[in-house]
Amino acid sequence: MSDRQALLPPGWAPPKGYANGMAASGRFVVTGGLIGWDEREVFAEGFLAQAHQALLNLRAVLAAGGAEPWHLVRLNWYVVEMDEYLANRKPLGLIYREILGKNFPAMAVMQIVRLVEPAARLEIEGTAIVPEPPESSEPGA
Repeated sequence: MSDRQALLPPGWAPPKGYANGMAASGRFVVTGGLIGWDEREVFAEGFLAQAHQALLNLRAVLAAGGAEPWHLVRLNWYVVEMDEYLANRKPLGLIYREILGKNFPAMAVMQIVRLVEPAARLEIEGTAIVPEPPESSEPGA
């Protein structure tokens, strides 16, 4: 097995834009819930702009932990309005690929009553697994 593998039970249709499950080994990097504000806590305007900023924030936290977007094995999305998410799936997919690439980990999207920050339209949390570097076989290394 490579450092990560999408899980697809036999006979299941391949999912579009996510994985049913992931298997990986390595060092965990876990983010908190990230929302669509910048480093000064200024919110972007609207759902798509907040999604864009939240994904940039996710990528920044991953980088601070030594992880890259392709190390993601799970994303949880919490949205205030599911209809807002569903109505923006195509442009959201473009934003996602621009920031995280063509990496589609296991994902869940849940509608919630509200977020801690009243202006937030969504919150995203991620789990990445960074492969351990191969052990050197050289003596003294």
